[in-house]
Amino acid sequence: MKVLITGAKGQLGRGLIASAPATAELHPVDIDDCDLTDAEAITALVRELAPDLVINAAAYTAVDKAEEDEDTARAINAGAVAALVAAHPGKLVHVSTDFVFDGTSSRAYRPDDPRNPLSAYGRTKAEGEDHLRDTDILVRTAWVYTAGGANFVRTMLRLMVEKPALNVVTDQIGAPTWAPGLAQTIWALVKKDAYGTFHHSDAGVASWYDFAVAIQEEALALGLLHKAIPVRPIQTSAYPTPAKRPAFSLLDCSKTRDLLGDGYTHWRTNLRTMLKEEKALG
Repeated sequence: MKVLITGAKGQLGRGLIASAPATAELHPVDIDDCDLTDAEAITALVRELAPDLVINAAAYTAVDKAEEDEDTARAINAGAVAALVAAHPGKLVHVSTDFVFDGTSSRAYRPDDPRNPLSAYGRTKAEGEDHLRDTDILVRTAWVYTAGGANFVRTMLRLMVEKPALNVVTDQIGAPTWAPGLAQTIWALVKKDAYGTFHHSDAGVASWYDFAVAIQEEALALGLLHKAIPVRPIQTSAYPTPAKRPAFSLLDCSKTRDLLGDGYTHWRTNLRTMLKEEKALG
């Protein structure tokens, strides 16, 4: 099976490469290999490789920057998806985000729940979803992190060394997602020949404040940090950003877990695994 993976140098892309089945002939590409704002370049790449499967792990993820650069965000998050679909007659796996929801739900968002994005990032990701065919796979996820990546966990580790105290928002609720676990779910969905919309995040619920507190506790236990600092909960209103975030973006992953027949791994367990890997990286 010949597989084209876009966004190959990103957190999920690296996880997909690391966990790929032995039968997969991987063709990983990133921004240096193909400009995803250029539909003609995407078409040429797909036609040259003629892959059996395309996994689109690339995205414009600078949420705040997208508010002033929505055209570029749209070109990558929606235009590139349209070009991939047009050029590739086979199955496409596309990764999207909790930001397509408005955060007003009183329960975890199901795959078929109505979307109502609040930001340019969310809008462009929703538009990308709309280009998919019924035979494709859409996987929504949230709060992705991995060892060695650019993410909230590593930012917190750095700030906990540099700062005497941290303020972290406590009124945005969701669940973290360890990228290697997301990658394994994607490969499992491919193996099942699944189609349609699925959600994947780690088990459990957290605010960004809860996540930050856990990061410090686990990092101290592993010796990644040597001194605790105060982590204070604040409201989103006290930390204004250009893009509006959903206040509640927990994803209901039961459809995914029921199909794959696998268990839930709590986000704190995966956080501990990631931090051990981070320590090993030095």
